[in-house]
Amino acid sequence: MDFSLTPELEALQATVRKLAVDKIKPRAREIDATGKYPQDIFDAFRDADLLGLCIPEEYGGSGAGIMGLTLAIEEVTKYSNVTGLMLLLTRLPTGPIMIAGSEEQKLQYLPDIASGRRRAAFALSEPGGGSDVAGMQTRATPDPDVDGGWILNGTKCWISGVSQADWFTVFAKTGDPGSRLHDSITGFIVEASSEGVERPRVDRKMGVRGVDTGELVLNNVRVGPQNVIGAIGGFRLAMLGLNAMRPIVAARGIGLAEGALMYATEYIKSRPAFGGNLAQFQGLQWEIAKMSTEIEAARLLTYRSAWLADQGKFTKEYVPYLSMAKYYATEVGVKASGLALQLLGAAGYMEDHPTEQWYRDAKQLTIVEGTSQIQLGLIAKGVLSHDLWWD
Repeated sequence: MDFSLTPELEALQATVRKLAVDKIKPRAREIDATGKYPQDIFDAFRDADLLGLCIPEEYGGSGAGIMGLTLAIEEVTKYSNVTGLMLLLTRLPTGPIMIAGSEEQKLQYLPDIASGRRRAAFALSEPGGGSDVAGMQTRATPDPDVDGGWILNGTKCWISGVSQADWFTVFAKTGDPGSRLHDSITGFIVEASSEGVERPRVDRKMGVRGVDTGELVLNNVRVGPQNVIGAIGGFRLAMLGLNAMRPIVAARGIGLAEGALMYATEYIKSRPAFGGNLAQFQGLQWEIAKMSTEIEAARLLTYRSAWLADQGKFTKEYVPYLSMAKYYATEVGVKASGLALQLLGAAGYMEDHPTEQWYRDAKQLTIVEGTSQIQLGLIAKGVLSHDLWWD
């Protein structure tokens, strides 16, 4: 058993760490305050070849896999969860294509993501069905004018990167709209420029400002057979794509936790109090020690889940391990941000310090791509079915 990173991954980690300190740390507060998309950060990611980390080399990426992307996201989210989301969006919409797409789809869509020429987003959630994927109402009906073509109608919501996306991975009902059978849902590639694609609204968010989240409305949008991802009946594909994303979302949690705790620790070391400084008090030291332990536990879960995902182990029997990472690491992010704010006291509640930003950003992580409660349910199912068992 080897807990060391490969020399290549260590070099990647060092490169991204320096980029994060030099370019992201100075910009993080401004990005949050203005909510404007940080094109300069995207350009920095492009120039450092970070947009294709999880994309295989034969499709223009670097082939660093889920593990490489996990490490990169951990580093950048120490200062800005928005920038972690930007990197995450190189994998979330492309995942279904990498898992089940045709060779033509991979050649058409993956290289442009890796190079930064195009951006994409993932459209699964709906106003009446976030966690209830099988209850989606977006409908795909056969196109009478095109053999194998489809016409899409419906509304998707809470889509990260909705304004910046050049194309979308969209899941829709191809069977009975009232059916909850898994084979009634299929994945499609939808070009943002297609007639009938509308982006009418951008959400006003509590945190993670800088990458737009909003609605995608599909009004009689026609897609050809070449835009169907895999076979008709893609519920399992949607789940496989999300399963493989668990360590990537978890990385946002541990990065945020690390950044918040490091900042708070340095603050209490320099904050005079009672003839010394706050760091001399054992009660505060214990809180730092406990939080550090939880961060390291979350890191081990996350790295293991990334290792599993890179081996293609994101099917049902591995779900408990992947969900544990997402659940625990994101909850640790919330806990660490709360502790950091508390350690700074009144100062931490003010916009003079980034603690209030970490505090706002952290909660989103326990909701996106499967809430903490969804993850707990998946873990429990794994134990009940003995996918996770100890004898």
